[in-house]
Amino acid sequence: MTATTIARSDVGAARITQAGVIKSEWIKIRSLRSTWFSLLAAVVMIVGLGTLFSAIHTSRVEQGNGPGGQISLDATQVSLRGIFLAQLAIGVLGVLVITGEYSTGMIRSSLAAVPHRQPVLVAKALVFGVVVFVVSLASTLAAFLLGQQAQASTHQQASLGTHDAIRAIGGGAIYLTLIGLLAVGLGFLIRNTAGAIATLFGIVLVAPILAAALPEPYSNDVSKYLPLNAGTQILLTRDFDPTQLSPWVGIGVTALYAVVALIAGAIMLKRRDA
Repeated sequence: MTATTIARSDVGAARITQAGVIKSEWIKIRSLRSTWFSLLAAVVMIVGLGTLFSAIHTSRVEQGNGPGGQISLDATQVSLRGIFLAQLAIGVLGVLVITGEYSTGMIRSSLAAVPHRQPVLVAKALVFGVVVFVVSLASTLAAFLLGQQAQASTHQQASLGTHDAIRAIGGGAIYLTLIGLLAVGLGFLIRNTAGAIATLFGIVLVAPILAAALPEPYSNDVSKYLPLNAGTQILLTRDFDPTQLSPWVGIGVTALYAVVALIAGAIMLKRRDA
């Protein structure tokens, strides 16, 4: 290799910046049909199911001797229950954003352009996280507003001024973002779509069922630290269970799962060939 070639190589490497990698990942994620289909599914689940559950709640209250009857639930949480199903769409998208490139071989081009590799993971996680958070926040806000409108006849509906309502709306978006980032980390770690999705669903959905099979007090001691139980405490505005983690501590525990997965993914990305 001549000195001129080396100089040109150094100039090309110097042009690779984190901002440039982020821009590249933004172009990738918005050009994938799976991105739009998955996000649309999540929006429909959050808004549609939240409104539906609110309407069903209204019907139950009216059958229970009207306002002030025996049926009284957390109106904010009822309108945000679509999040429980929407996390599946977000999780699958988080896995596909990574494993899709491994299955097509596109990841080789990405890593060839960014030899240090970690900027690729940072860019993918950042772009994906921002997109999911923005879409989720708009969806949880819409679900809350429509859900409370559906519950208006019960006179038990909440408003944006209700204690902890804003926290629940924003917290729901944060929870979905963290589940998505957990999926991204697993995608880098496992590299196989089926394996990463199965692992994600095992951690989020199956682990709580297995924990519930343990005898007390071990059942609660384990389940409250799982991402589903810990993270969704943020959706509550009343009737808090003292045996569970507090809302923000629960979100912190869920964030820890995502961080560990991303760090493990970064290590494997550095050590293994594409």
